[in-house]
Amino acid sequence: MSLSVSNLQCTRGDYPLFSGLSFQLEPQQLLFLQGQNGSGKTTLIRTLCGLFLADKGDICWQDKKIQTQLETYRAALFYLGHFNAIKGDLTALENLQFNHDLSGQHADEEAVLDALEKMGLFGYEDVPTRQLSQGQKRRVALARLILNQSPLWILDEPFVALDAAAVELLQTIISKKISTGGMAILTTHQVVPLTKGKVQHLNLDDYKVQI
Repeated sequence: MSLSVSNLQCTRGDYPLFSGLSFQLEPQQLLFLQGQNGSGKTTLIRTLCGLFLADKGDICWQDKKIQTQLETYRAALFYLGHFNAIKGDLTALENLQFNHDLSGQHADEEAVLDALEKMGLFGYEDVPTRQLSQGQKRRVALARLILNQSPLWILDEPFVALDAAAVELLQTIISKKISTGGMAILTTHQVVPLTKGKVQHLNLDDYKVQI
């Protein structure tokens, strides 16, 4: 398995963001995506997920362009953006079961409850998520990572609205994913140990289009 990007160019509206961007991600690798506000990090992430079309360049999964295998590719990735993608009328348990079923992966109720407990939500399983704090809602969304078996995770600012304990736990979850053969791409404005050491760094400021 591998994700390869070659000579990618993206715009937002009529404004060119970056061009000539290339990288390759293999199992057991983490890519830390950096860049100033407005550099195109979220645009790149959504393009990598197949939600936006690039102006130029190719994105390949297992040596095939993602546009030719979108269903297969999307089944192989887990994307978490700025929004939690949870329904306020559903409980934490129901949200997690619903989202996990959508992924096409199986998890019994015991596994779902265990994921919520690990994210510090013990006792909140049956509470409608509209009644939870922003931090708790984020924990519900992130509990999906404990259950998710997709080989590629793409995470846009996953540490937002988390306290120090939750940030540390999330780093552990992502590190375990990488060490067991997974791949991850993430952005974060927070300084965390996870983004240091043996990780790939990609700064979009280096690919900014000069006007």
